[in-house]
Amino acid sequence: MSKTVKLKKGFDINLVGKANPTLGGEIKSATYAFKPADFVGISRPKLLVEVGDNVKAGTPLLFDKQYPEVLYCAPVSGEIVDVVRGEKRRILEIRILADKSLEFVSFEKYAPADLKSLDKAKAKDQMLKSGVWPNIIQRPYGLVANPEDTPKAIFISGFDSHPLAPDYDLLFKGDESYFQAGLDILSRFTDGKVHLNLRLETASSIVLSKAEGVEVNKFSGPHPSGNVGVQIHHIDPINKGDVAWTVTPFGVIQIGKLFLEGKFDSSRVIALTGSEVKQPQYYKVNQGVQIKDIIDGKLSGEHVRVISGNVLTGEKVSEEGYLGFYHHQVTVIPEGDEMEFLGWILPGANKHSFHRAFGLLSFLMPKKEFRVDTNMNGQHRAFVQSGVFEKVTPMDIYPTHLLKSIMAEDYDGMEQLGIYEVVEEDLALCEYVDVSKHNVQEILREGLDLLQNS
Repeated sequence: MSKTVKLKKGFDINLVGKANPTLGGEIKSATYAFKPADFVGISRPKLLVEVGDNVKAGTPLLFDKQYPEVLYCAPVSGEIVDVVRGEKRRILEIRILADKSLEFVSFEKYAPADLKSLDKAKAKDQMLKSGVWPNIIQRPYGLVANPEDTPKAIFISGFDSHPLAPDYDLLFKGDESYFQAGLDILSRFTDGKVHLNLRLETASSIVLSKAEGVEVNKFSGPHPSGNVGVQIHHIDPINKGDVAWTVTPFGVIQIGKLFLEGKFDSSRVIALTGSEVKQPQYYKVNQGVQIKDIIDGKLSGEHVRVISGNVLTGEKVSEEGYLGFYHHQVTVIPEGDEMEFLGWILPGANKHSFHRAFGLLSFLMPKKEFRVDTNMNGQHRAFVQSGVFEKVTPMDIYPTHLLKSIMAEDYDGMEQLGIYEVVEEDLALCEYVDVSKHNVQEILREGLDLLQNS
């Protein structure tokens, strides 16, 4: 039965630099990169290619020895020109010198009417071999899904509430048939429901709102109302022993395109956002595009922080870096390494804060957009018992107690305090409002790793 959930807890971070609803054309790079670090839980990757090999879009690049049937594939066609390694020879990047014209590995095509009756084993085999399976993330732990599991339900968040989030109508325009095809395929993998969660207070994406064969739920409220973990908590919470799958709308579309067109298509529309961008807007790219080609000539300043993703959960990258597998946004904000006299204590009209003492205008003018930098405005200290974490977490858990149990390596405490229901993005706001300056997301991942490996 469909649900309507109105959330009160949370906090919207309104920033300068939202993308204008225009498409600025296609951006291509000389080289693209596949980054294993984009996928949580890859522990023992095995390379399938060498420098000098020629690949097509959809050619397997590596697999994880834990789940060897899940193949991670090339986003574009071209020549493998470098395998970048870090400490202990850990694979950081597989770089591809792109062909001028894109070539694809061919997979079997299906008519839309055939997808609902397609054999599950056959569908799974094609998804595992083609590179689309990593779009499926399992809860708990936030890992690429185990192909042997049968989830109790599948959840899709149909809106993004993060700061400067892109408009889904612009990201997925014209992809209605692919989205429906992806839903038809995913429904074969669960005995439960496929939940599509849309925003209540504003018009939903045209592409997503036309979906059939799913249970549509409506959510309202401030961020993190768009987080799929928050939505799962209010629809069908995850308990110990449960497995649920989550997929982004782009992941659903990519799966649908695989079966309708017979190819692994990594092309996507991304939003270039942030206060340091001259004209924030949308661009068409392929997965793994180089950041410098996205931002070249488009910034108003030089001393900036470039983020693949959003400001809360994204990854800091250099201009020579590459777009992440799950990212549809590049954000550019000022670098916050300039000291301000008493900057951590003096209130000001242009300061954004959840705490009224420091950011009064955030409350008096909730629609005001702020230009923020990366300054921590303080140093790490012991947990301050302010109760603020609970005010921005619209879930029946106690984040402060959960984080302390993780730091104490209290396994029973972690389980009892709801760690199975959250991943990093669900507590990212806690990190933003924390006066104690803890790396909340990093601590949470340590706890998840402890439980997973226990």
